[in-house]
Parts: sequence; C-alpha cells; structure tokens
Amino acid sequence: MVDEIESDVIYGPLDESEDAVAAANELAEKNDDPAMEMQENVNVNLIDECYNCFNDGVTKIDFILVYEDRRATTVDELMLSLPPTVASEESDRIALAIQKQKDRHKLFKKRFLGNLSKMGLLMETDVRESDRSLVYFIKIHIPWSLMLKYAEDLNFRVPIRAVNNYSTKITFVDRLLRFLHLSHNPFLSEAPKRYYDLFTSVFEYAKKDSFMCDNHFPVHFTNTQRSFAVNEILQTTPFGRIEKGEIGIDRLVRERVFQAAYPLHEGDYKFDKTEKQMPFHENNPRRVLYDTWAQYRVFYKYQPLDLIREYFGEKVSLYFAWLGLYTTWLISASLVGVLVFMFGFIYLSNNLPVQDICTIGKGIRMCPLCDQCPYWNLSDTCSSARLGVFFDHPGTVFYAIFMSFWAVTFLKHWKQKNAQITHRWDLMEFDEEENRPRPEFAIRTSRVEKNPVTGLLEPYFPPRVRIYRIIAGIVTLSVMICIVIIFIIAIIVYRIIISIPLLRNRDLQVYALSVASLSGAVINLIVIMILGYLYQIIAYKLTQWEMHRTQTDFDNHYTIKVFIFQFTNIYSSIFYIAFIKGKAVGYPGKYIKIFDLRQEECGQGGCLVELAVQLGIIMIGKQTATNLQEIMWPKILALYQRWQLSIPKTRCTTRWEDDFKRSEFGGLFEEYLEIVLQFGFITIFVAAFPIAPLFALLNNWVEIRLDAKKLVCETRRPIAFRASTIGIWFSILEVLAYLAIIANAFLIAFTSEFLPKILYRYTVDWELKNYTRFTLSEAPPNTTDKSCMYRDFRDPTGTLTPFFWKLLALRLFFVILFEHVVFVLCRLTDAVINDIPDALAIKIRREKYLAKRALQNSTNYNRIFEEPETDHISRSKLTRFFRTTKSKTPSVSS
Repeated sequence: MVDEIESDVIYGPLDESEDAVAAANELAEKNDDPAMEMQENVNVNLIDECYNCFNDGVTKIDFILVYEDRRATTVDELMLSLPPTVASEESDRIALAIQKQKDRHKLFKKRFLGNLSKMGLLMETDVRESDRSLVYFIKIHIPWSLMLKYAEDLNFRVPIRAVNNYSTKITFVDRLLRFLHLSHNPFLSEAPKRYYDLFTSVFEYAKKDSFMCDNHFPVHFTNTQRSFAVNEILQTTPFGRIEKGEIGIDRLVRERVFQAAYPLHEGDYKFDKTEKQMPFHENNPRRVLYDTWAQYRVFYKYQPLDLIREYFGEKVSLYFAWLGLYTTWLISASLVGVLVFMFGFIYLSNNLPVQDICTIGKGIRMCPLCDQCPYWNLSDTCSSARLGVFFDHPGTVFYAIFMSFWAVTFLKHWKQKNAQITHRWDLMEFDEEENRPRPEFAIRTSRVEKNPVTGLLEPYFPPRVRIYRIIAGIVTLSVMICIVIIFIIAIIVYRIIISIPLLRNRDLQVYALSVASLSGAVINLIVIMILGYLYQIIAYKLTQWEMHRTQTDFDNHYTIKVFIFQFTNIYSSIFYIAFIKGKAVGYPGKYIKIFDLRQEECGQGGCLVELAVQLGIIMIGKQTATNLQEIMWPKILALYQRWQLSIPKTRCTTRWEDDFKRSEFGGLFEEYLEIVLQFGFITIFVAAFPIAPLFALLNNWVEIRLDAKKLVCETRRPIAFRASTIGIWFSILEVLAYLAIIANAFLIAFTSEFLPKILYRYTVDWELKNYTRFTLSEAPPNTTDKSCMYRDFRDPTGTLTPFFWKLLALRLFFVILFEHVVFVLCRLTDAVINDIPDALAIKIRREKYLAKRALQNSTNYNRIFEEPETDHISRSKLTRFFRTTKSKTPSVSS
C-alpha cells in the first residue's frame, strides 16, 4: 500500500512569541487552512538508549571491527597445507611469500588501530575461540569531543526544539472512512508514533549549547549518526603511504586484514520464550520493525517510513518509499488491466472473424509452414484464435493510452512525494555531490594534484585517459550486445528446427508452434539470467578501470552500463516477436530464407499471443528466480560464514558475534534494477499483456516484505547513508515512460489486428463479414502441389494489393498521431502538476521566514552570534585528502 509518513505533521513556528502564534492561528482559522496553524512547543526528554555497550555497561558501542588470527602461524605449518607435488624450493618460496604477506597484514593492522587510537576513538577487544582461529571483535566508541567535530564536518542536523505534531487536517482517506462508517483505518501501520516533532538545524560547534540534549549527552545525536561518523573516520584513516592508496577500512577488508566492519543491530528481533510478548510497548527498534514491517501478514499496511529512516538511514528508506508508492499505483493499473482482459470475454462472444475461423475455416486449406510440412486447415487455429482475442481487441488500445498517462503521472507524483519526504526528513538542502575521492580511486592512481575548489592535494587521474577508457567500455558493451543478438538468432534457429518434425506429425501439428515458442522462451530466460550475471561482473571491472573519482560518478556509470545491457538482454527477443517476426517471410514460390531455412511465422493466434506468452514467461520467471535467490542466498552466505568460523554455540551469544555470523548487506542496486526492469515490462509492451501490472503488484507485495525481512533479520546492519533522491534511476524511469509511448504505438499499428479491422470496416464491410477470408491470399499457380491459402494481402500473382498500401499508410499515420497526441498530453500533464505541491512550497517559504525571525529575535542566538567562532578542536591531518564540504549558511527546518 501507499506508504504515508507516520503522521501528517504540520511544521510549526520558530518564532515563540505568543502574539505570533495567536496571529498565525487566527489567520489559519480565517482561511480554513489547518496547515497554517502554529503548534505549541512541548517539553521532551530525549532518551539515548544503549543497546550495545562496553564491559562497563555505560560506554556505547558505535562500530565493530573483526579480524582472525589463524592458528597456523609458522612457515613449517603453512607448508603443510601445500600439495605434495610442489617442489621443495618452490614450496619454501610460496611459504615465505605467505608469511611475508601475514607480516604485512599485521603491520597494516597495527598502524591502522594505532592511528584510530591517535584520532581519539575508544576501543575494547573481545576474543572468541573457534576450531581454526581466534576471532577478535574490536568494539569502537566515538568520544563526545570527537563526535562534535565530525558532526560539524559532516553537516549533521540535530534537534533544537520539539513541537506538538497533532494535525486537524482531513485527508481523502479520512473522508472515505467516514463515508464507509469505519472508525479505524485498517491500512495504518501498527508501529508506535511520536506525539511530537523535532525541529533540526545544521550542527555548529560554536552554538552547541542551543541544541537539545538527551539523558547522556549535552547534544542529542542518533545512533545512525554516531555510526556514520565512525565510518567516516574508518574510511579516511591511513595505514601506510597515502599516495599509494593505503587508507581506509574498505581496502583492509578487501585484502582480508580485517574480516568485517559494521555497525550493530539494536537488540534482537525475536522474543525469548520466557519474555512477555508486548511488541508495541517494546523500545527495541529492530523488534518493532520486525513486528510491524518485516512480516508478510502486514503486506496491506503502510510502511513505517520514519522508523525505517531512523534505523537504516535515508538512502534505504527512500527506496522503500518509492517502491511503496509504485506498488500502490499498480493497484489502479492492475484493476484496469484485468477489466481490459475480461472485456475479451464480451468481445469474443460477438467476434465474427473468430467464428469464421472455427466454422468456415474447416474448408480452407492453408499452405505448409515449412518446406517438408503438410497442408493444414484454418480451423486448426480455432483455440489459438479464441485466446488471441483476450490480448488483441479495441480495449488494448485504450489501455496503452491509459498506461502512458499512468507512467508519466506516477513519476510526477513521486516527485511530489519525494519533495514531501525530503522536507520532513530535513534533506531539502542536502547536497549529494561528493568531493571526497573514492578510496579505490586513490589506490589505483599514482598522481597527486591540488583540487582547484578546496586547494587540497588529492589523488588525480587525467580526464583524457578516462575518456579513452570509457570508449573502450562502450566497445565492450557493444560486443556483449552482439553476443546477445547471436544468442537470439540461435534461439530463432532452434525454434525453426524443433518445429519442423512436430509440423510433420499429424497429431502434434496443432501444438508445433506453441511448443517451439514455449521451449524457446524458457531457454531464452536461462540465457538472460546467465548473460546478465556475467556482464554485471564485466561492467564492474570496466567501471573500476575507468577510474571515476567519486562514488556517485562510479555508481552512475556502472548503473548505465548494466541497465543498457540488461535492457537489450531482456527485451531483444520481445522486440523481435513484436516488430520483426512474421513481417518478411515471403510467399509461396518466393520465401525468404536464412541458412536455407524459411523464416519464422507467427503462431496460430498471431504474433500478439506469442508476444504475451514470451512476456509472461520472462517477466514471471525472472521475478520468481530473483525472489528465490533473495530468500536463499543470504541464508547460504550465513551458513558458510558460520561454518568458516566454527565458533562453539553458547547459550548467551553477544550481539557483535551474532551479527558477524550474518551476511553483509549487498546494497540497493539489484533491488532498483529488478523493479526498473519490471516497470519496462508493464509500460513498454502493456498493449500485448494487459495483466502484466497484476503480476507486478503481486510480486511487489512480496518484494517489500522480503527486502524488509532481509534487512531486519538476515543481514548485518548497513551504514545509514544519506540521500535526497533515488538518483539516476529516476532518469531511467523517465526514459522508459516515453519509450513506452513509441513502443505501444508501433505495437498497435503493426502487430495488432486493430487497424486492419478498422480499415476493413470503413472500406469493405462494417460488420466484418468475410474478414477472415479477406486477410488470406491464394498461392500463385505452380508454386504448390495443391491450391492453398496464406496470410497476406496479395493477389493470385503475388503482387501486393491496394488494401496493403492503404493499411501501411494508415499504420504510419496512426503511429505519428498516437505519439504526438500522447506526448503532448503527457507534457501538458507534466507542466500542470508542480514538482513541489503548492501547500508544501508555501510551507517551506514560511519556515524560512520564521527561521530568520527566530534568529533575529532569540536572545540565545544573539548571545551566540556575539561569541567568536573559534574552532576548539584542531582538525586531523590524516583526513587532509578526504575532506567533505561544509554548508556555508545555517538552515533550520523540521
């Protein structure tokens, strides 16, 4: 369902004077606009829960580092693991190399931990003994003074005051519930809600006394902010020569110096057998998310986006907000699609051409479908023709137009939803552009130059060389696309070869093309999965080789590479069936052959039925395979991790030990790619498969809870990265939405029977009498043993009839008219609907004005501005290469 933010919070004033509040509320009452009301301040005691602590029970654990110390530490013991066929001198050389690498790893580890200690991080070590090694868990805590410095560097937003979030705004859902006489909204999330809302501002050290405190610290920082700050330190702390890229925890984990680095989950998501189960009064946020979000039984409820954001960060919560909105919009698309599909039953009962196929078709002999195949009767295609009516009728034209508007309107609505979310989550002024070079970029480059913006020395790679490498990547992508086309041709040849013996058999002749099509679609699905997996590895290596400076540039180039290939890989066979198959096969006596084989003809029900079958197999099959992989793969990785460690089971397992046994979260790339490709299925070829949105809806109901359960239960807790949009994926969705308009126009014009029937109605007979016989042509004399018919608009000599040329002109005119009309209407829709709702735009401007008033009138702020803004904490020299930019202007928002 649509994922509403927990409460429709109306952001209150920053001017605390009673006159200002009274004036604002009077104006709100006069205009009958609750959104203009100014809420009262409330006194809130913020609680900083310590779910994971040092042995003293007080010091909070903000991060965990894990490394192993293998028992085989001597050269002699290392040699025992070598195969006996290796020569003695060679084995000595290998063993010494291994020992040298172990010594190098120990040196890196010692330097890294020493630098972390110099930075001011507090560390405590916990040791576990396994069958093969000693596992060291290093618990890390960021002290208060260091947290203040990094909070300012990283532009953390911290609360300055709390206001009542009670809202009198009546929504559409409220009106609907009143109309249905329901007292409770059954779709509301069961997660607990706060009765207050926090106003936040970018943290500044000089004004630290102005921010809200909690029960432990003078300024309230969330657990995700603390772990993010520690991760920043870990990413920018060197362990060797910085010019060689010997910096950051990522490289140490990649080289197996450390086995893992992760923040901890906050408590267990399950209840003990002896514990009284009261999930909605439990303070453990992980357990609340599990009970109210990560279970399939709550598939119909709103997602608790605020809780997801507080626990996993904005980047993860934005993905679920987008996926939830998309799934909600699929409900309307599915309902209309099912109605269009069911309209086929009504259309079938009065469909004269299909009745002709099943009746007079018994006396119509059709030409062989291959050189050695027998003749067949048109009535043999009766069942296929009946099936084709469900996918090829006038309702599909309406549905194609409807889905074009649906796609554009959905994207526009997401822009508005995204604006509301970023406003609520204090991300309106968040700048996602990264100025820090990627650690891997620093590793691979050998040059250091001054950054013209910051003036600091940074790793540098020549842009001209990068362009040459990008071109090489494009060539590689082109080669892989050619491989996809080769496989498509191979599958086409397979279908032709497999259908020939079936067509010769009188009993199996009716099922020949269907069997060939179905088996070819299954083989195509397998090829798609294999090639997609291989190219993702190649694309990742190519993007690494291209040497992109920031992580955003790296992610964007990698995403574009993979999407272009996957688009070609998945949709190439569908485009072939939709626009190429059966369009240029020739006619008796002059068949067009490739490799001495006649080209494929469409099945008995037409190309649209075969296209629907291909779409259904690829779409549903790929979704099923992906979901099974998401279910099984984390469990397999967790089992492998536990087997590799072999830590004895104890009754009391620590949180860091339990999290280490889980697999690492793989990121959101695969999740976005899966849903974006699904978006292409339900928009580009929706005219051929109107029930595609229904299967997408069913899949997404499972997908949301599956991804939620994976995050909460089966993987380590990811770093709470910040983001204000879904990134380049939105641009890809816009391209797909407009490509769908073009594809559906050509699909209706050249693949559907809609236009031939329209032209026949206006030029021959309105009731479509003898339409079936009209679409058949007689084989030219002396080209076949017996007189027979084939599908085409030709005269007995094989010349195209005037009806064919009229139909071709009508098809081209329809494509141009459909595209222009739909494009213009979509652009008008895009222009009429604002990216930011009017009410939100007014609210943002009002908050900026009130913030300015608050800064001018608050005696506390006047006192702060009179103080000299001196930096009480010196900046570390270890992060001089990796400095994030800082906002120049303070901003206050809610």
